[in-house]
Amino acid sequence: MASSPISPRARRRRGAAFALTGAAALLVGLLAPSAAAADDFVSDAETSDNVTHVANIPKTEAMGDSFNSDLAFTGDYAIGGNYNGFVIYDISEPEQPEIVSEVLCPGGQGDVSVSGDLLYFSVDYARANEDCGAPAVPTSDPNGFEGIRVFDISDKTAPEYVTAVRTDCGSHTNTLVPGPDGEYDYVYVSSYSPSSNFPNCQPPHDKISVIEIPVDDPASAAIVEEPVLFPEGGNSGTAGCHDITAYPEKGIAAGACMGDGILMDISDPAHPVVTDVVRDPNFAFWHSATFTNNADTVMFTDELGGGGGAICTGEYGPERGADAIYDIGGSDAEPELGFEGYFKIPRVQSETENCVAHNGSLIPVPGRNFFIQSWYQGGVSVLDFNDPSNATEIGHFDRDPVDEDNLVIGGSWSAYYYNGYVYSSDITRGLDVLRLEDPRLRVAEQVHMDEFNPQSQPSYRPGRGHGRN
Repeated sequence: MASSPISPRARRRRGAAFALTGAAALLVGLLAPSAAAADDFVSDAETSDNVTHVANIPKTEAMGDSFNSDLAFTGDYAIGGNYNGFVIYDISEPEQPEIVSEVLCPGGQGDVSVSGDLLYFSVDYARANEDCGAPAVPTSDPNGFEGIRVFDISDKTAPEYVTAVRTDCGSHTNTLVPGPDGEYDYVYVSSYSPSSNFPNCQPPHDKISVIEIPVDDPASAAIVEEPVLFPEGGNSGTAGCHDITAYPEKGIAAGACMGDGILMDISDPAHPVVTDVVRDPNFAFWHSATFTNNADTVMFTDELGGGGGAICTGEYGPERGADAIYDIGGSDAEPELGFEGYFKIPRVQSETENCVAHNGSLIPVPGRNFFIQSWYQGGVSVLDFNDPSNATEIGHFDRDPVDEDNLVIGGSWSAYYYNGYVYSSDITRGLDVLRLEDPRLRVAEQVHMDEFNPQSQPSYRPGRGHGRN
């Protein structure tokens, strides 16, 4: 999940653009048209020959004044986070997606994870209380709420607000780790940027929060652990983590913790343990991570400039604001990260386009390593990293600048492969759907997922259902 292209302190000062009344989530009617029929759709993007832009759903009026953020998937639905709440899309016909419902519940970032009928939603702008209608308050307010909100989405047309869990420094991102017995979910909450001026976000903040949610009683969700990941202090600038990607089947996780990249043992999901730490002189902001399917390699991303800078102009070179790929050696008990190589999109962008490495996922080609990744206004990149020391772009989707004359925030926040298509959450332009037409990727169409949280990786096998059934 992702950081906003605004500094953390600016995010906390800004708050939501409007406030609602009432305790429950506010459902809003369909305020935007569904995507045009595939035969009528005309793309405004440049694509490589093996990528086709098949659909776009513009942002609705209710979500239009705030950024779109991350995505999660369940069955025939995609759930799109937004700083004002979330939108549920019907993607049963991927080339003609439709909006099913949207929920106004402002709180910033809007990172999302889905687990069966439950949705976990990140709040990192302080609100007066836990209610969806609560107004914004300064981060210096000791009674302000930030953390995780829990929704029941069993009825996709009418999600219901269940409860909220307060966490120190709020929740910038959240990562689902299903419990081994199926009775509990664990959510790892990442947050950062403490200050002595913030009563609920005091330094040092070298920890994460672990929330335990009884699946049959989600209203009882509560923090069960707050493990300190850097007991001796992290690298310069490390004060919490930005995001964590779990691989529950393997019992491991990778954390992007601002100044450090880490591996963790999560075989006991309530009590994660750091097993290795790596630093990179070319990395400014460790942002996110993705494992290969066999978990012998991990890719970290560097969000140099916080998502708001034009980092793909050529001035910064191929090793900054890029992906860094590491081999995972050593033993299970004592893994060792070894650097293999960098990747950055070769398509030079203009000085008015914010562009840097951002959210992506594996394309499920068992035995091979292909990746789909967002680059803000650098668009969406299809990446071959079967040779981790020489990763290459093999496809792309790239729009013109949002503004030809001024640097404004926009572009693809997240791009993920799900059941035969790529879904891209564009900050300003809505949900895009892409079809990949490349023989190297065709076997991925045989992999069907029942549920997909990109920061909770499944193990891929052709023809097998994945996720919670």
